[in-house]
Amino acid sequence: MSGAPAPVVKKVKVLKEVVKVDPMIKKKAYFERLTKCLQTYSKIAIVTIDNVGANHLARVRKQYRGTAEVVMGKNTLMRKCVRKYIEDGHPEFENLLTVLKGNVGLVFTNGDLRTVRNDVTSYRVPAPAKAGIIAPSDVLIPAGPTGLEPTATAFLQALNIPSKIVKGQVELTGVVHLIAKGDKVKPGAAALLQKLKITPFTYGIDVNLVFNNGFVYGANLLDMTDRDVLAKFAAGLNNIASLGFAIGYPTLANVPHIIVNSYKNLLSIGVQTEYSFGPVDDLKERIKNPGAFASAAPAAAAAAPVAAAAPVVEEEESDDEMELDLFG
Repeated sequence: MSGAPAPVVKKVKVLKEVVKVDPMIKKKAYFERLTKCLQTYSKIAIVTIDNVGANHLARVRKQYRGTAEVVMGKNTLMRKCVRKYIEDGHPEFENLLTVLKGNVGLVFTNGDLRTVRNDVTSYRVPAPAKAGIIAPSDVLIPAGPTGLEPTATAFLQALNIPSKIVKGQVELTGVVHLIAKGDKVKPGAAALLQKLKITPFTYGIDVNLVFNNGFVYGANLLDMTDRDVLAKFAAGLNNIASLGFAIGYPTLANVPHIIVNSYKNLLSIGVQTEYSFGPVDDLKERIKNPGAFASAAPAAAAAAPVAAAAPVVEEEESDDEMELDLFG
């Protein structure tokens, strides 16, 4: 019937039942997950997650799904699980136990730690300066127009910031070093940055330490190349050799130099005396008749007569020194 009233539809609210999980079950699942990671992976990036939100962590987890495992949690739980794993016969994780302090997390991997470090730290999000936080970097406000109305001059004067009014807006007369790195952000500074719509800080996951096969060291060592390692090793050998020479103690680093120097001394004595043995006889012959050795130069010198004279001069000038320096 056309005149019949429309049916009344009643909205019924469906209340979802909240199921509470026993804390012991959650704790047991966390222990099993962390223990599995300790068994599966040999490399760990120890990350700090100060001022990092849940969305940021979810993005990192998604990025490394299948290649790495990101584990966060309370330090007490992590330490308890690692300690239990050490007691079960894995003492190599003792060093990991000492660095589980503060707001940290663990990124487990068997891949290249340097690549993981770079990927984890590359994603950063801008953040405003909130009053009371420790500034992670310096905050500088450039000179010039601010877009603030002239009424804001009193506010700037209270912060000891020089300014002037130009064309109906406030203009800073110089660069303002508003916040120094490591200082607490003051309420006035935070309010000014909010007025200027400046978000000076960026936050992200930082990797300060890494764990690799039982050793914990700074993440900055990941930037070292093979050339850097060899250079440091060579410098260490030089120091050992120098110390051995200074105190008269033979070591593997300075014994070859001692032998070579002794041999050079024997050659020098043989040249200055009648003492003779094979290498000394050859050296004396070169000193006595340098022309004979110079004439034995390669035949290729004939094709370049101008350059052919050079070996002769070199032999004549370095007969004594060249032989002795062959062992230097």
